Amino acid sequence: MAENLKRLVSNETLRTLQEKLDFWLKEYNEDVMMVWKQSSHAFCLGWRLPLLLLPWENLLTARSPLCRSSRSRSPSPAPRSRSCSRSRSASPSTAVKVRRPSPNRSKLSNVARKAALLSRFSDSYSQARLDAQCLLRRCIDKAETVQRIIYIATVEAFHVAKMAFRHFKIHVRKSLTPSYVGSNDFENAVLDYVICHLDLYDSQSSVNDVIRAMNVNPKISFPPVVDFCLLSDFIQEICCIAFAMQALEPPLDIAYGADGEVFNDCKYRRSYDSDFTAPLVLYHVWPALMENDCVIMKGEAVTRRGAFWNSVRSVSRCRSRSLSPICPRSQIGLNTMSRSRSPSPIRCGLPRF
Repeated sequence: MAENLKRLVSNETLRTLQEKLDFWLKEYNEDVMMVWKQSSHAFCLGWRLPLLLLPWENLLTARSPLCRSSRSRSPSPAPRSRSCSRSRSASPSTAVKVRRPSPNRSKLSNVARKAALLSRFSDSYSQARLDAQCLLRRCIDKAETVQRIIYIATVEAFHVAKMAFRHFKIHVRKSLTPSYVGSNDFENAVLDYVICHLDLYDSQSSVNDVIRAMNVNPKISFPPVVDFCLLSDFIQEICCIAFAMQALEPPLDIAYGADGEVFNDCKYRRSYDSDFTAPLVLYHVWPALMENDCVIMKGEAVTRRGAFWNSVRSVSRCRSRSLSPICPRSQIGLNTMSRSRSPSPIRCGLPRF
């Protein structure tokens, strides 16, 4: 055995084979680095990289005679013939390891994407919301109106982004249906495509829809004291966050809140200027973030005594202001008489005396 090892070490062919193996290994490392550098979408390519490197591993194992000789020289309890060793080295079960198919990237990256979106949502509350308040305070003196506008903008942004995500997913389903006829991985393929192409989301169109909805909201649109285009950057950030949250498993959404509701300590925290003994919510400052029925992040609300009656009065004022203009009392009788006569076709056709 020792003599055979000495012969193998002193053999020149073995040295050349070793040099070739080192050369192939160097080329392999260079190609791997080139794949990593040329990959602009490293996040999307991360799960495919083992599949891309598998042919190189197979090529090295197939070309390397040293590997075959090492396999043939593996220790065994009983000596065997060369034919048995060759047949064993050529066996695909030992030469190439069969890898199981990797799970889809939506499941692999769900935790990381969720943590990043929660961080962005928290930054929007702590920084972007305050910047939007500073912009609105230049035009509006009342802090309550400013906070109501920002809260309604956030709620509308989530609503519009969810609708846009549904339409985008339907479009992806229609596009991928011919390629996945009879396949069981169709849903995974749809989610993978959506996650890799979140940048195709038309956020500017959603911003326009949010501003359009805010312009007809009776709580903040009458009188029109400010142009809501000032909040375009804030609305765009919230729309992008809400759109990406719909691609999670399970998706994240905000809690529904109404003025005059009972304060829920599990969903909201009271603002610093609240009445901490009041049981009802006067208005909301920031929505709570929910995952199914679990609260992920608390929102903020203002509680005051008599919040229910104040909310009813504000709604009634907005409705009366939006439905009909206010007329002087002296003209109420004439206006009602003329309005009651004008719709009647019979009375309009009769001559007046």
